[in-house]
Amino acid sequence: MAVRVVVAGAVIDGSGRLLAARRTSPPELAGGWELPGGKVEPGESERDALRRELREELGIETDIGDRLTGEWPLSAGYVLRAYVVTVTSGDPRPLEEHDALCWLEPGAWSDFAWLPADRPAVAAAARFSGLASTPEE
Repeated sequence: MAVRVVVAGAVIDGSGRLLAARRTSPPELAGGWELPGGKVEPGESERDALRRELREELGIETDIGDRLTGEWPLSAGYVLRAYVVTVTSGDPRPLEEHDALCWLEPGAWSDFAWLPADRPAVAAAARFSGLASTPEE
């Protein structure tokens, strides 16, 4: 069985804040906080998929930077890969898949109620950013 990729964006602003998005679906994930993103469609590169997902879900244009070290298993043959993202235009707002957004200060990344599948990606983003306090993986 082929592995399908889900991409997530560690959207970090100029002051080092990280964007968290609260899911509305599926029911088992609704109300949980994640790094925004989505599934890579056939024929689409990971970066193009993430750029598309962030445009659809948050209404922003982005620069997709480095891929964070690691790949994390999700349910049903999916894996999560995360990238560092900067916003090039627009103000993030919850359009699809989310009902709230929250900018987290650098020291607050690890103390946040992340969905379990996103915790290792947030830890990788914190390491990439040089933050000492990271969530458990």
